[in-house]
Amino acid sequence: MKDCLRLCGLSFYGYHGVSAAERETGRAFEVDCELEIDLAEAGHTDRLGDTVDYGKVYAVIKEMVEGKAYGLIEALAGELAMKILDSFPAYRVTLRVRKMQPPLAGQVKYIEAEVTRYQGDTTKLTGESEPQPGGKHK
Repeated sequence: MKDCLRLCGLSFYGYHGVSAAERETGRAFEVDCELEIDLAEAGHTDRLGDTVDYGKVYAVIKEMVEGKAYGLIEALAGELAMKILDSFPAYRVTLRVRKMQPPLAGQVKYIEAEVTRYQGDTTKLTGESEPQPGGKHK
């Protein structure tokens, strides 16, 4: 599979960090999300129902980044990847989570954690649990 859907430069404000100050005042975070999905049907039909709704992917990311506080962006990225794979029919997800202006004694634009996770539940990919009229499977 080589088809990808990418959401890039998503900006949020969250309270992730090891220090009490980071958890209290928060800071800006950016997320890039790359989903490996089958785009063939959507490319043919031009129907939203035949692809992954990126608005829903954005909502999942926003809820997690702005919701529960994590000590490490590595933990946030890992949990986010698992939530996306659980929620959408993706073969693979790669997430890049950036903490903007990290608390370091120097000029640093951001730090970034990148994780890649693969779908373990292949029934989410085939859709065979949803019979279609005429005995066809989605």
